[in-house]
Amino acid sequence: MSRAQLIAMARKDLEHGRQGTQDQAEGIYKVPVSKYYDPDHFAQEMSQIFHRLPLLMATTAELREVGDYKAMEAVGRQVLITRTKEGVKAFLNMCSHRGARLVHEGCGSAHRFTCPYHAWTFSPSGDLVAVYSADDFGDLDKSEYGLTALPCLEKAGLIWVTLAPDSTLDIEQFLSGYDSLLAEFGFADWHFEKSQRVEGPNWKVAYDGYLDYYHLPILHRETFGTEIGNKANYYSWGPHTHMGRPDASFEEFENLPDEEWPDERVLAGVWTIFPHISIASFFGGGRSVMISQLFPGETPETSHTNQIFLMQREPETEELKREAAKQFQFLEYVVQEEDYATGIALQKNLSIGARDHVLFGKNERGGQYFHQWVDRILETSDEDLPKLFQTG
Repeated sequence: MSRAQLIAMARKDLEHGRQGTQDQAEGIYKVPVSKYYDPDHFAQEMSQIFHRLPLLMATTAELREVGDYKAMEAVGRQVLITRTKEGVKAFLNMCSHRGARLVHEGCGSAHRFTCPYHAWTFSPSGDLVAVYSADDFGDLDKSEYGLTALPCLEKAGLIWVTLAPDSTLDIEQFLSGYDSLLAEFGFADWHFEKSQRVEGPNWKVAYDGYLDYYHLPILHRETFGTEIGNKANYYSWGPHTHMGRPDASFEEFENLPDEEWPDERVLAGVWTIFPHISIASFFGGGRSVMISQLFPGETPETSHTNQIFLMQREPETEELKREAAKQFQFLEYVVQEEDYATGIALQKNLSIGARDHVLFGKNERGGQYFHQWVDRILETSDEDLPKLFQTG
């Protein structure tokens, strides 16, 4: 079914390419500028979106072996993800004794996690297995003091975690079937090459750019060139969106069976996972993707993005390694010095109040759709939140 959906989208992109048209919204959409800087609105986004919804926190390639872990901070929450014999688990990176952080940020491998404060020790499954000077500490039922578990799901070679321990939102339901499309990449077998961090403006200013081909031949004319098109077609599953392009060159495949359309072509474009992920394909040093993992900063005006680079195959020669490194360095420059530099300057203009709204044109349907989902989620109670994703 997912393969059929990919081919159906490619055929639609083919028709738009032949006709010189693109997918469009019904009209121009206005977003109040205060939503990009108002501290009360920002606090609501943190609590209602980032602390309630599943977030893509890691890739299978980063935690491939039993005992591997990844520790990171996300939206003010310290998280520890582990791979056990039973599968991937996620916890607050917090000792149940006095709350100390167990593991520094980064990836590694360990069979035990020992608190650096008082040496309480936990298994990768989150069980408290040892209390330092237990006889002196007093009677304690260790089964009641394991690590605080977080909802977690590994699908399509990607790992989602919900930062609310008591969340009742089913992660698979939230994905709305989108994971079946992402599974076509085969990320579970891809190679983790590297990650790097770039600093950016308000998280929505940054994310607006990931949903926008309109700016590509203008802002990136010196890097990607002016030949790149500015048109996009949008396909959605729940709040998640794939951006294709009007592409007449698909006609070379149109008479082939579905299974013979090349993966690298039908999976091209940008795949965004609400509320903070963009996946884009590249070919430096071999087929690769950049997973942009966007997190709000401590203030409305700031954010940071972890650029995670996966490659279909690990580069085997020095030449391929150099090409891959050059590609990833280039993408860091484009995002930091073009996209985010523009966004940071834009952010300053929005906050002075000279305009009360910004515009998303008919050709920017992805941005319209994204902001509509942001508003919808902010207006939905905890009790009703799962209902938003029942129909996919």
